[in-house]
Amino acid sequence: MAVSERELRQAEARMTGLREGGHAVSARYDRRSARVVVELSTGVSVAFPARLAEGLDRASPADLGTIEISPTGLGLHWPKLDADVYLPALLQGVFGSRQWMAARLGASGGQVRSAAKTAAARENGRKGGRPRKTVG
Repeated sequence: MAVSERELRQAEARMTGLREGGHAVSARYDRRSARVVVELSTGVSVAFPARLAEGLDRASPADLGTIEISPTGLGLHWPKLDADVYLPALLQGVFGSRQWMAARLGASGGQVRSAAKTAAARENGRKGGRPRKTVG
């Protein structure tokens, strides 16, 4: 797929606008807190638990130690993991693809305890509990 000059100029303009909001000037993994720490051009530091980001969630501290910043400063790359994080999305709370984020939300939602969930479990227990699986 060929990119036209117009499309290239538009993409460069979008990238320039995103960089004005701040871009990464340094990034490191802090083993003590298990967080990735990113210093932005604005003087702001951002830290997030590595376990929250797609591709970093099961990585060893040794693999998390090498972080490359993209030439634009808008991306972080872990060469040992072949994992990438897009900084503007990260700052908006997006830590991975839609499918990955949905799976994480679904898993955490299933672990939530609430009064309604407790009441439903008790009611099911009064009815004899969860129906047994039938082999068919």
